[in-house]
Amino acid sequence: MVALLAQSVMGMISDHSNFRWGRRRPFILIGTLFNVVFLAAIGFVIGMQGLPGFWFLFIMAILLQISTNTAHSAQQGLIPDLVPEDKRGRFSGVKSVMELPLPLLLVSFTVARVISTGNLTGGIAIAAGILIITMLVTMWVPEQPLREKLDKLDWKPFFRLVLMTALFTTIILGVGRVVNLIGQLIGTYDSPYLLLFIMGITGLFGMLVAVGVGVLICVHISLGKAASQNRSFIMWVINRLAFLVGVINLSTFTLFFIQARLGYVRETAAAPAAILLMIVGICVLFSALPAGWLADRIGHKKMVAFSGGLAALGTLVAILSPNLSIIYLGGSLIGIATGVFYTANWALGTELVPKKEAGRYLGISNLAGAGAGAIGAYIGGPIADYFTLHLPEMVGAGYILLFAIYGLLFLISIGAILLVKPPGNAKNLNP
Repeated sequence: MVALLAQSVMGMISDHSNFRWGRRRPFILIGTLFNVVFLAAIGFVIGMQGLPGFWFLFIMAILLQISTNTAHSAQQGLIPDLVPEDKRGRFSGVKSVMELPLPLLLVSFTVARVISTGNLTGGIAIAAGILIITMLVTMWVPEQPLREKLDKLDWKPFFRLVLMTALFTTIILGVGRVVNLIGQLIGTYDSPYLLLFIMGITGLFGMLVAVGVGVLICVHISLGKAASQNRSFIMWVINRLAFLVGVINLSTFTLFFIQARLGYVRETAAAPAAILLMIVGICVLFSALPAGWLADRIGHKKMVAFSGGLAALGTLVAILSPNLSIIYLGGSLIGIATGVFYTANWALGTELVPKKEAGRYLGISNLAGAGAGAIGAYIGGPIADYFTLHLPEMVGAGYILLFAIYGLLFLISIGAILLVKPPGNAKNLNP
């Protein structure tokens, strides 16, 4: 939630900047430098014990989220600022590769290996070095300062963003609590199918409330009257949130799903879970760039809808059979769909946001990025816990149910994207 608020606020501020270096690069520079400072401070946690160490780490993590999103919110504005509309799919494909699969692969071969030897300081130093190098590369972006006169910065939207973040947090926590209470109230009945049905409907309805109602209310709060003129943007955020709830939490619960579905213990489940996530990452890596090229030709909206259908199919394949090879096949389909989605969805989003306020709008879209993990885990987690606590013999069925809900969210994301009306001046986006 700190990431959501920081990204929205800093995106709005960068929209109104007229620095000699350009609108975005000063924020990327400042945010990255503070990133390095806070990462170095985290190094001091090494050797600390008890609550003092925890609270110091907690505070540094919060500050790191603020500095990270200072840079990230500005970076998100570069594509709508500088890239022609007919090439945004390809550029969004490069962005998707650079921010999702490649970092996971690089970290596993660099930082993770250094830390695995016990050299935590070395791992932090490598991470800081990567941040500095990539920041310096970004300083070569051919960004020009704004020549036009900007309107005076209105501070009322900042208070709207604070209210939006608080309300979104309350909705997630409240719905998660309701799902948990229903699980406690129904206890155990004789019919296991009735229990699966009740918890399934409860979980799906709870996530729909958080995704649909949460986004509608929060975007209206943050944008005010402008929200009614940007309905396609709202549906785009709902589409993005619904899809990301599915894909992020499928990976989050992968280890537990393999344990429950295939009967592995945690130690033996780690290896196939890691292989599955690696397969997904590789599929994302190899599908993102071609998806950008294809989206520029046949339409971003069509590709986003296709990714939702393919991800739903992959989820169905993964839960149909207790066979590791079939689960890997399902993971491959989900990985391809994720690469397509990240590329096409972001390219479409850059077309929907007003160019003069790209930072603000794309910051608000972080309702999806920041909220996906919280919704899927805080609302989905009690479903898995219910079967673990009350019906341990049905834990496998509980995780199948949870994954099926995430699969349905992929289909729901298609419904949301079909309600998006791409800008009329972007011929390549006609539905």
